[in-house]
Amino acid sequence: MVRVVLSFGFHPVPKPKHKRNRPTAKQRGAISKDVYAAALERSGGRCERCGLMRELQCAHLVRRWRIEEKTSVNDVAMLCGPSVNTGTCHNIVDYSAEGRKWAEQKRREQHEGTEKDVKY
Repeated sequence: MVRVVLSFGFHPVPKPKHKRNRPTAKQRGAISKDVYAAALERSGGRCERCGLMRELQCAHLVRRWRIEEKTSVNDVAMLCGPSVNTGTCHNIVDYSAEGRKWAEQKRREQHEGTEKDVKY
C-alpha cells in the first residue's frame, strides 16, 4: 500500500509585532463621559433640533470615519431618539438628506462658535 501525502501550501506566518499607527474609526468616534456631559449641558436637557424634552441621545453630526482625532463636543448633538424609530430627530439626522443638511449646518455653527471663544 502506497500513501500519498498532498501538500496544499499551508505555511503559517507569525503575526506582525507592530501596532496600529492610527486609532480605528470606532475608537475615534467613541463619545466620552466629558463630551456627553458638555453636550447635555449645552442642550439644556432638550433636543437640539426640535426642542422637545424626550429621550435624548448623543448623536454624531458627522460619520465616525470622518473624524480625524477624538470626538469633541462640536462633533455631537443631543437629539431625541432612538435612531431606529422613524420620526425622531436622531433618525431624521441619520437617514434623510434634510437631516444631514441640518447636521452639517449645526456642526459648522458649533465650530465657528468655539473659534470665536479662543483668546490669544
